[in-house]
Amino acid sequence: MTSPPRVLGAQLADGITKGNMWALLFLATAGTAVVSFLPSTQPHILTTILGVPESGQGTIVGLLGFAAELAMVLSLAWYGALADRFGRRVIVVGGLVLCAIGAVLFPFAGNTAVLVVLRVIFGLGVAAINAMLSTIAIDYVRERSRGKSYGLIGVFGGLGALVAVLVVAKLPQTMEKRGLDPVAATRLSFLLIAAGILIVAGLLWATLSRVPADVAAERTPLTRLVREGLVLARDPGVALSYAASFVARADLYVVVSFLTLWISDYATGERGLSSAEALAKAGAVVGISQMVALLCAPVFGWLGDRMRRQDLLILAQLIAAGAYLSTLLVSDPLGPGMMIVAVLIGIGEIAGITTAGPMLAQQVPAAVRGAAFGVHTLCGSLGIMIVSALGGALHDAWRPAGPFVVSGVFGLIVAIFGLVVRHRIQARTEDDTPLEALPTR
Repeated sequence: MTSPPRVLGAQLADGITKGNMWALLFLATAGTAVVSFLPSTQPHILTTILGVPESGQGTIVGLLGFAAELAMVLSLAWYGALADRFGRRVIVVGGLVLCAIGAVLFPFAGNTAVLVVLRVIFGLGVAAINAMLSTIAIDYVRERSRGKSYGLIGVFGGLGALVAVLVVAKLPQTMEKRGLDPVAATRLSFLLIAAGILIVAGLLWATLSRVPADVAAERTPLTRLVREGLVLARDPGVALSYAASFVARADLYVVVSFLTLWISDYATGERGLSSAEALAKAGAVVGISQMVALLCAPVFGWLGDRMRRQDLLILAQLIAAGAYLSTLLVSDPLGPGMMIVAVLIGIGEIAGITTAGPMLAQQVPAAVRGAAFGVHTLCGSLGIMIVSALGGALHDAWRPAGPFVVSGVFGLIVAIFGLVVRHRIQARTEDDTPLEALPTR
């Protein structure tokens, strides 16, 4: 009996080729770069295109995040259900096209209201990418390699985040150095980024698996698939994973949005740098955080296949909470203290991201996996909504560390919930509880 093919140590599922797996890792890199770049450039857009004063940018960043995530909440579970019926590839490519549309028009917004609309369009694309990345990471590997799969997604996603903050976010500054005025440099940069997103969409259409969706899922009504994703939360392991997703995706948003805003405002207000120069400085600090996340991702992936997944998830939430609360000690975001905090944040961010998904995967049957991961990502959107709205208000009314404190407190709450239910969690095997036997109300 021949052993299944592997990619970087992960055993592939039946019908999945090495090319498909490498396409998934490319999606992790390119998708994370796409997801990360727009939030990280929002302060630059507000300053250069709309001329919003720094004192009011925190609230607007929070509003943009809230609006985008509200749209995602209304679409995420349906993305999972549609993927179960029509396949993952269609949703991935559709999401990238939406991101390209939002990106190319973003620097042409004439006011905050238009900016919100475009952020919603981009957010709908992000919802599709996030939901499918989580689902495909499970689809493409065997059960014993799911921890490795998420570790690899974390590594290649970390590369994508680095590309976003160290390369993509610096494009406006690069264009300004070539002689363009700030507005023209910004618009040309976003046009080039949108073109790149469309090229990525074409490559993924050609390389992701074309294996048809599960037959059982094809016969199941969409409304039932969505409902099953919610009903599964009666399982304490699923509930814990959903709660962890609520915190983990909010953590990622806080890093790429509010850390950039904190550093950019300080660099322009206290150090007298231009908006493009401040964005580059912020990218360097966020880049450190993402580099650490990249290096730590395989560690948590490895641990995920060797520890009880609920125990690792609880540990990850405690690490993340400590990291985000440590921002209260920072007074100079361009000083050495912030570099230490950035390292801690990178560890906490990747810990949360790489542990919530495998926890869910071990608890749900394959037939409703797409719907379950759609709801899983929906919970992340709810987290971003709450953290972005509350954190944005605290950023302007209290201190720039406000959004990080909110994330840290939520992380502690999830860790406590995990400690309460950890002994009640039993992993589901692939042939446990068929779809027809799942509770429906």
